Parts: sequence; C-alpha cells; structure tokens
Amino acid sequence: MTMLYENIRLALFSLRANKMRALLTMLGIIIGIASVIAIMTVGDSVTATVTESMSALGANNITLSLQQRPEDEEEDTASLWGMNFGDDEEEKEPTDKDYITTDMLKSLKDAFGDAIETYSVTESVGAGEIQDNERTASVSVMGTSLGYFWANDLEILQGNYFSERDLTDGAYVALLSEDALDDLFDGSAEAAVGSRITTAIDDKYYNFIIEGVYSEPEDETGGAAMMAYYMGGMDTTDLYIPLKTAQAINHTSGYRSLTVVVDPEQNPDELAAQIEDFFDNLYRNNRDFEVQAMSLSSMVSIMESIMNTLTTAIALIGGIALIVGGIGVMNIMLVSITERTREIGTRKALGAPNSSIRIQFIIESIVICIIGGAIGIVIGCLGGIAAADYVGASATPSLRSILISLGFSMAIGVFFGYHPANKAAKLNPIDALRYE
Repeated sequence: MTMLYENIRLALFSLRANKMRALLTMLGIIIGIASVIAIMTVGDSVTATVTESMSALGANNITLSLQQRPEDEEEDTASLWGMNFGDDEEEKEPTDKDYITTDMLKSLKDAFGDAIETYSVTESVGAGEIQDNERTASVSVMGTSLGYFWANDLEILQGNYFSERDLTDGAYVALLSEDALDDLFDGSAEAAVGSRITTAIDDKYYNFIIEGVYSEPEDETGGAAMMAYYMGGMDTTDLYIPLKTAQAINHTSGYRSLTVVVDPEQNPDELAAQIEDFFDNLYRNNRDFEVQAMSLSSMVSIMESIMNTLTTAIALIGGIALIVGGIGVMNIMLVSITERTREIGTRKALGAPNSSIRIQFIIESIVICIIGGAIGIVIGCLGGIAAADYVGASATPSLRSILISLGFSMAIGVFFGYHPANKAAKLNPIDALRYE
C-alpha cells in the first residue's frame, strides 16, 4: 500500500511539473469520455421518456391492424407496428369484405368476455380548416368510438362526450380541442359549446355542432413536448367526430385498425396471441389480408431495444476518440521515459526491481487517464443534461455509464501504458546512467 501511495504521489508530481503537456495528453481522453457520457445520457433519457409516454397510453392495450398477406407464407418478413419489411410485392387495397367488421368485434368480445374492456377505433377523415367568419383553425378531423376517449384519457372541459345516439346515428357533432379555442372563440369554452362550425376538408364543406371541448392529458415525462419538437411543432389539433359520421364521409365500412383496451389483470402478450389466432380463423378463407395483433408492451420493448442499440452504436463511434486519446497517452509516456532515463538507471542501480519500475509508469499512465476521465465525466454529464433538456427529455446521467467510463479510462491507462512501462523496466542500468 505504501508503494502504491508513493507511485501515485510521484505520478502527480510529474504531472504538476509538466502541466500543459499533461493537459494536452488528457485532452483525447476528456473528449472521448465526455462524448460517450453525453451520448448515453441523451440516449437513456430519450428512451425512458418515449417508453413512459407510450406506457401512459395504456400498457395493456392491443393494436389490431389489417395487413396484406405475404405472397409466400414462408417468406422471412419482420413486422413492426403493422409495417412489413421483406421483398417488394404489389400493394393491394382492401375492399369492404376485407375490413374488420362490427360483428367480428362483437364475436371477439363474446369469446373473451371481461378480458376485453372496450374498443378504441379511429378513422381519419383528413386535414381540414375550421372557418368562422375571418377566423380559422387548422385541424385533423378524426372519427372515433366512445372507447377512444377512455383509452386515451381525454378530459372534457366543457360540454359532453358523444352520446350513444350521436354514435349510432352518425350525427354531425364534434369535440373541439382546447388549443383551438383562442383561434375561434377567444378562449371561451362556454361560447364554443353548442356553436356551429364549418370545416373544409378536401374542398368540401361540412357543418358540425360542437358537443364539447376537450383537453389532452399533460405528459409529465415531457414525451408529448419531445414528439412535438421532432414533428416541427403542433399547430394542427384534432377535431373528433363520431366514427359512423367519419365512415359516411369516407364512404367506408369496417375498420382497418383499432385498439383493444384490455383488463389490467390480463397478460397483454398472451392475449394478443390468442386474439390473433381468433382472427386467423375468421380470415382463413381470405387470401389477400390477415389481422395482426400486437400489444403495446411489446411495442415498448421493441422501442427500448431499438433505442438502446442506437445509443450503444453511437457511443461506440464516440469511443473512437478514447482510442486516439490512449495513443496520445502512450506517446507521451514514451517521451517521459526518454526524459527520465537517468532517473530510471539510478533507481535500478540502487536495487529497484523491474516490476517496481513497470508499476510506477503504469500507475502514472492510469492516473493521467483517470483524471482525464473524471473531467470528461463532468463535461459529459453537463452536456448530456443540456442536450436532453433541449429535446424535451428529462435527463439523469446513469451510474452505469459513469462506471463504464471510469473503468474504460483505467483500462486505457493499463493497455496503453504497459508498453512504455515495460520498455522502461527493461532498460540496462549502465546504459541508462550513461544516457545524456
């Protein structure tokens, strides 16, 4: 222990004697460690934020989507969120006979009973613009079932949800976003409810009566803000209308995709597999399309896996700077040994063994890397927090990344310091003492 303390003291004394050279030597390590820490901090923060946001939508929800069957059933095709990746094949457009029908959903509910709480169904009508005299607001018109509001936890600030009669008859009523109030009703929800609005969709005009004003739930994790940032702002809000009204406008029947809200006590992955088997039986005679079921928990796991892989890959690229820094450490240690050849010869002449000389210079290399790594960790944590905050994610540098970086710094010190240290240990004491 005394020898270790003495070697560390000698290493620090050597660094103080050559401050500028030591700082320049550490620079590669500092940049490398800071890059890795910042990347891992941002990656972990974004991953946590996105997964928490997705889980907030309902961790037990299952998405059903109508998908085109691959031409070759044995084809190696990967599916992610209803998107198939495989060989190119002709895109087929589903017809009314291919869509998921209300009768199918009733049969599904009968088959699984209380395991299924409700269905959240949406149908996009398209982007539109609400026109009220000289005031306008951009909206995305969306037909929804009553279960959609339950599944997405939308709060009604004024007025009411759609009534059963509105949904059954396909009434021309709408729910307006709180965000659109300032553009149309000077921020007054009371003035909005009961008002008639004219909405232009694809050069066609539709009149709706505002049934209620809703507010989307605040995302405490910051995920909504981050998604809005990536999408370049969210000036367009959703205008919800009854599902049957949307189908009448689109001249469609049946559903291409929907969300099944599952009882919290159920295992969503197992239930998704059972539901997919249920639809496989219904679609066994359909050669063109099939229904795929994926639980949100599976999507969250896939998202985490993708984000972690990307973070690791980018961090490894950033780690190249560590290799460059390690080479710089080796170079400066070789220079240091050349400058201290007479000192090494004196120590060996006084009886210092080769192992003592070798350990002295390895510890000096490790000290350089640890100090550089510590500085890099501080810079990386601050940079990672600032970058994560900029994209709207809540950042917390992980202990894992800090420990990995410190361990890597020590490993670099040992790896790149061994060759110079071994060279110093093998010096002939007579030649070292005669060295000028």
